[in-house]
Amino acid sequence: MWRLRSCSLRSAAALITPAAQPCVHLSTGPQQKHSTFYEFRTYCIRPDQNAAFLKLTNEKIHLRTAHSELVGYWSVEYGGLNQVFHIWKYDSYSHRAAVRAALAQDPSWMSEYISKAMPMLTSQDNEVTYLVPWSNLKKPPKEGVYELVSFQMRPGGPAVWGSAFQAAATSHDAPGYSKLVGAFHNEFGQMNRVHALRWFESADQRAELRQKAHTDARVVAAVRNSVAHLDFQQNKLLFPCPFSPLN
Repeated sequence: MWRLRSCSLRSAAALITPAAQPCVHLSTGPQQKHSTFYEFRTYCIRPDQNAAFLKLTNEKIHLRTAHSELVGYWSVEYGGLNQVFHIWKYDSYSHRAAVRAALAQDPSWMSEYISKAMPMLTSQDNEVTYLVPWSNLKKPPKEGVYELVSFQMRPGGPAVWGSAFQAAATSHDAPGYSKLVGAFHNEFGQMNRVHALRWFESADQRAELRQKAHTDARVVAAVRNSVAHLDFQQNKLLFPCPFSPLN
């Protein structure tokens, strides 16, 4: 991961003087500068309950956002049917634990939302992510659609593929292409997994710009270098819900 660093290899080899002892770096890139993390949550909804779930969430989400910050909430249009994807921001793991404890004791949240929403779901999944050191969370200039691109990189960490991923991700962020809202790497969930959250004015604009990128030698070269470290990739087109801060 980008955060872990150790420089203390001590053995019983007394013949090695302190000055000559090796220094082992487990870090695979720049260390994380702060404890803020983002929880990615994906819910799969029963097909016959999709509209009802979205309506209930729209009406009751204020009960949830009273406890912690919602970054964005989307329905998945392509790349996963009957799914919603949402991102929550936490200052630390203790902050998240306190929020979860408070939610469990919130009678309105439990009775008005959880008791009704849970029977509508078939599964839930979550991942803990950090913004990569070179990325900041950006708000798009106006309403649009989003694409979440998740990359499963080969084992080895950012020391092996970090620069190639950065070049590929930022190559699409040039004027005339998509807007990179944020780039994230997993701390919990699939390891060696990174995500690029992008914004477009519309799904048609996304299709147009993707065709344009295929003829841009700069973008093609950056993507080819990154693909050498890639196991697989998943794309989802996301439509923001009316209550989503990122819309």
